[in-house]
Amino acid sequence: MRLITSLLAAAATATAAPAIAQEAVETIGKPAPKGLGFQPAATELARDIQWLDNLLLWIITLITLFVVGLVAIVIIRHNRKANPTPATFTHNTGIEIAWTIIPIFILVIIGAFSLPVLFKQQEIPAGEVHIKVTGYQWYWGYEYTDHDFAFDQYMLGQPATMTEADDEAGAAAYVLNDAMRAKLVDAGYNEDEFLLATDTQVVVPVNKVVVMDVTGADVIHSWTIPAFGVKQDAVPGRIAQLWFKAEKEGIYFGQCSELCGKDHAYMPITVKVVSEEAYQEWLKGAIEEYAGDMTTLPGYQVAAAN
Repeated sequence: MRLITSLLAAAATATAAPAIAQEAVETIGKPAPKGLGFQPAATELARDIQWLDNLLLWIITLITLFVVGLVAIVIIRHNRKANPTPATFTHNTGIEIAWTIIPIFILVIIGAFSLPVLFKQQEIPAGEVHIKVTGYQWYWGYEYTDHDFAFDQYMLGQPATMTEADDEAGAAAYVLNDAMRAKLVDAGYNEDEFLLATDTQVVVPVNKVVVMDVTGADVIHSWTIPAFGVKQDAVPGRIAQLWFKAEKEGIYFGQCSELCGKDHAYMPITVKVVSEEAYQEWLKGAIEEYAGDMTTLPGYQVAAAN
């Protein structure tokens, strides 16, 4: 029975093969248990953001140490025991000028370094790959507008991804047990990637500018990949844009970052960055699989109704 169940599970996985590039790549962008700091930067945007964060951390640390030092001096030198007779003056022109000019100078420095990073995020370049992203309760829809095909992306373990073979194996939606771990492995994921893994993957070529049009179909969602340094709210009735240029092949995870309802925690994002050759091979299979079936997608029907 276990052999039959395994074969059925493999067959179910194979039906989704066109949406998963078959080139084996490293999993790079995902949270680590007890991890500190950022995920490894995979784009120029992410490197700039992380560098700016480090700069601000140094500035904040120096300001904090300076203020703590002043407070310590006041406590030690100007307490009632050490200084029983307090001074009677109430103003110091030099100090007042200093505490006005110095913060302005600090803000100018912060602005000089932060505004270019912000402009780089918001100035959308000419894209080499164009993808429309739509957030739904609670999954994502992707349309490769250059090639007129689309597919939906569900968390692996949502009811929409469960098959009869999963039921026979003992898997249950939203529950991490041995059967669910086997389902993850069969789909090419690690066992610890539950709540991150998805049934399909957004596949993009390495070192290519990807421009995404982001919107929502029901409530506000937010599409984000921390390793790319991108995060964009998906607002119903509006189309916003983001861009990235992934510099290293690998699998990168993200999650909806805007509270969107009871299953907010169950709409992760998977992006697979592959070589140009692997991307073209995947593209052929994806077009064959999805190009003629766009109108049958639940997400497409919702968008059409709106």
